[in-house]
This record gives sequence, structure tokens and C-alpha cells, in this order.
Amino acid sequence: MKPTPYRNFKESTRHLFRVYTMIPFSILIVLFLAFTIMNGRLNLTQKTTEAAQSISQSISGVYRQYDEEIHRMAESPTVINYVSSHLGSEQVYSEFYDFNNRQKIKSIFHIVNTDGVFLASSAPADALYSNFAFGNLIHRIEQRPGDTLTEMNSFRYSHDRDTSYTFGKAIVKDQQTIGYIIYQLYESDIQKVIFEQNNEIALITDEHNTIIATTSNVTKGVLNKFNPKVDNKGHVLLNGGKYYKYSKRIPGTPIQVITLNSYKSEQYTYYTVSFFVLAASLLLWVLIQFLANKMSARNSESIDKLIHALAQLREGNFNGYVDIQTNDEFQILGNEYNVMLDRLKELIEKNKELSELRTIIEVKQLQSQFHPHFIFNVLETLRYAIKIDANQAQEIVLILSRLLRYSIGHDRSVQLKNDMNYVRDYLKLQQIRFNDRLDYRITVADETLDVYVPKLLLQPIIENAIKYGYENQSDVLIEINIYTSAGKLILEVRDNGQGMSKERLQGVKQILQSQTNTTQHIGLYNVHRRLVLLYGEASGIHIDSTQGTGTCVVLTIPYEWSEYHV
Repeated sequence: MKPTPYRNFKESTRHLFRVYTMIPFSILIVLFLAFTIMNGRLNLTQKTTEAAQSISQSISGVYRQYDEEIHRMAESPTVINYVSSHLGSEQVYSEFYDFNNRQKIKSIFHIVNTDGVFLASSAPADALYSNFAFGNLIHRIEQRPGDTLTEMNSFRYSHDRDTSYTFGKAIVKDQQTIGYIIYQLYESDIQKVIFEQNNEIALITDEHNTIIATTSNVTKGVLNKFNPKVDNKGHVLLNGGKYYKYSKRIPGTPIQVITLNSYKSEQYTYYTVSFFVLAASLLLWVLIQFLANKMSARNSESIDKLIHALAQLREGNFNGYVDIQTNDEFQILGNEYNVMLDRLKELIEKNKELSELRTIIEVKQLQSQFHPHFIFNVLETLRYAIKIDANQAQEIVLILSRLLRYSIGHDRSVQLKNDMNYVRDYLKLQQIRFNDRLDYRITVADETLDVYVPKLLLQPIIENAIKYGYENQSDVLIEINIYTSAGKLILEVRDNGQGMSKERLQGVKQILQSQTNTTQHIGLYNVHRRLVLLYGEASGIHIDSTQGTGTCVVLTIPYEWSEYHV
């Protein structure tokens, strides 16, 4: 089977640092762009709306002032007397100019009698005598003598000055129309009023969408109408561009204010922001790469030293000490590893000295077996815990230190309570490794706590329960029950794994009963042989297993013997 490729700790740290740095940064970029888009759209809407409201307020004021003034002048005794007697023109002109000079939008003033003769005018009126449109204007005023006529119409006067909106009213004396008073507003002055600094295009129209005044001729359509094309999103299409439109009708008037702003300004903002984000992203990526390399190199140095030392240990080099001076848990782990090497070398020397005693040699060899792969697994778990949960990483280091300190002790036999403390620490590490998919229950009778048992007695049994318990299932429960019965110390280890078939169970029992073992199943065999060598043939291991239910391993030791060192 092809081995699973592993990424070294340095590369993993660098990779995770980049990932966990880029994730929040990417989220911030998305939120920033979303905010920019929303803010740009809101700003476009807001400035278009505010421009329309400002123009509407100004035009509304002008309209109200002219409406009030034409009513006053039409009913003024001075004007009525002037139309009747042709006397007092100076006073009429004075009142007009006093009013006109106060206005933002200036106008041309006419007084015409019922015969169409201009009695007073603030501009040369010669061209108006034969003007058909002006004649129609007088006719419409004549038809509604009690109302004020307001409408869009265009007349050109000297110096190419055009008027675009007219107020007209009949002058009535003794319920008889004797003349007409007319105010015509300059288009250029209206354009100045509707021009807003933060707005692109503004125009005002009458109730028939006829343009009274506009700040851009692109809005003018056929017959001076404002009838632009609109896409399916409601955007106004003018001169190849898209515009946001806001309309506001001035209350009490036939005038409508329309403001337009192009989406191009919004797009320019998006392009600017996008360029800024891209440049910032590139700069940040370079910075992240640099910081990731620095951090991974610093954090992986201790792990690399430990892994290198363990690799030397696997090759049989017991002089592969580690030198870690980081003042943290790695230094503790390194020191404990060095102590372990010293103890291991001492045990090897003692085994050589006791070579003439076959039984003691076998026991010492079995006791001094060391499994570096367990430490490899713990270190792998520790590597990820360092990046995810610092408190859990510290707990792992402390537990592993206790396990190493305990496993390299000189004692061949220990009190049961001490060995069970080791078992609890070992199961706790495995539980961390399997992310709580491993559960265990330990029940120990009080009278058994102080008895002496062979050191690390249950270790291979528990390893087997974990190793084979996860076959075809994701959760494992291990139950340990220790008690006395009929003068014997009973240690039960039960799991809820898949169990063994009858044939496999029979094969395991045959291995346990043999004097030599040439198979790969050495865990249970070593424990059984150790008990047989120390306590006799009546002691050892008994296995019960049912396929699909689980396995129970029972260790039996003479209780009276277990009170003493073995």
C-alpha cells in the first residue's frame, strides 16, 4: 500500500499561518468591497435626491413669488389706472423693477390692452406684434380671466436672450377685462438656479414633460420633450451612458424637477478601490510569506530536533541527545527525553550483566521494550494542538513528561495505584488524539491499590483494545475493572470493538500457550509470558471474545504474592 504523504511541521505551520491569515483578510476584502458598492450606490442616490430637493425648494420659492406678484400687480390700482388712463407709467415700472431686482430669476414684463397694444414692456416688443405664439398666449389668458396662466413657452429677445416660462393674468376693472399683465422668465437664469455643484444633469419640465430648462442639451428630445430610453433596471439611457434618475413634482405647481447622475462616477470609484485592494493584497501577501517563514522556522526547530533524535533512537543510536533552550514545554520534553536515554542505557547495561539468568534476562528484555511510534503519534497530536489550543498542548506535554518519567523508572514492580495513574494518563493522551471518540471507565477496588504488580502490566492490552477496536467503527469504549477473587488479583480489560471470530480466538490462545512466538502478535504474548515467568503457570492471560460484541482480556495474579516486590 502506498504510504500516506506527510507535510513536515515547518511546512504545516507555514501553510496554516497563510491560511488562517488570508481567511479573515479575504472576508475583510469582501466586506470592504460590498460596503464600497453599497456606499457608492447610496451616495449616488443621496446626492441625486438631495439635488432634486434643493432645486425643488428654489423653484418653488420663485414660482410662489411670481404667482403672488402677478396677482398683486393685476389688482393694483396703479396698474388699473395706468391701463385705463395711460397715466402713472413711472410708478408701474418702478414697482416692476423693485420686484425684479430682488429675484434670482429675472423676467421680462409686459402690459397689453385688449386690442393687443403694448402699454408697457421692459424689453423691445416690436417682434411680438406679429408673433403668432404670443397672440395665442393672450388668447388663453383672455379665456380664463379669473385665473393665472402658467406655461412653458419660448420667446427670443435682443442679445439672444430667451425666455422659457410665462406667468399671465387678466387686468379686470368693474368685472370687465381691460388688459393683460405678463411675466416671462429668462431661461439662462432658470438654468443657474437648477445647477447644483454635486449633480451632473438637472432639468425642470411641465406637466406634459416639455423641458422648461436644462443644464444639458442631451436631455432634449423631439419637440423639446424629455422622453429618454429606460433599460429593464430603470436606468435612464442618455448619450451612451446610464443615469440614475430622481423626479420630484413641486406641490401646487405643474412643474416637475428631474435630476440625473451617471453611474460612471460610481464605476470610477470601484476601479480605484479595486486597484487599491489589489495593491494592498500583493503587499500583504509578501508580508505574510515573510512572517510565515520566520514563524515556522522558529516554532519547528524544537520539533525537528526531537524527531531527529527519535529517528536516531529507532536506528539504535542511544547517544542522540537533544539540546532545546526555549524555556517552554519543548525544553521540558527535551530534558525528559535526555533522561530517558540515560535510563535506557542503564537498563541495557544491567541486562548485559544479568545475561546468565535466562528468566531474569527475558523479563528485563520484555520490560525494557520501547515503542517510539507512540511518541511519534503524540508529537503529531502535539503539533496540531500547538496551533489550535495552547492549553491542550501544555496538558499534552505535561502528561507525556509524566509517562516518560514513569516508563524509565528503575522499579520492576510498582504499586497498583501508581500503574493505574500511568494508565489514566495514557488513555487521556489517546482520548485527545482521537478527539473524544475514545471513552474509558476505570473501576479499582480499594483493597487492591497498595499491592505491587509488574510495571506497565496493562499497557499492551490497552494498546490492542485501541488498535483493533476502531476496525469498522468510529467510537471505542474501554472498561477496566480490578478486584480480588478467591485469593487472586483479577485485572479485566473490556472493549466494545468488533471482537474475534472463533477461529481467530483459537489461534491467539494457541500462541499464548506456546514457548516461543514467531508471529507478529507479540503484545499479549509478552504480557502472558511475563506473568508466567514471574508467578508460575497458574497465572497469565485468559481471553473471551465474541465477534460483533467485543473482547475481554482477564489477567490473573496470585493476590498473596502481589503484596511484595516481584
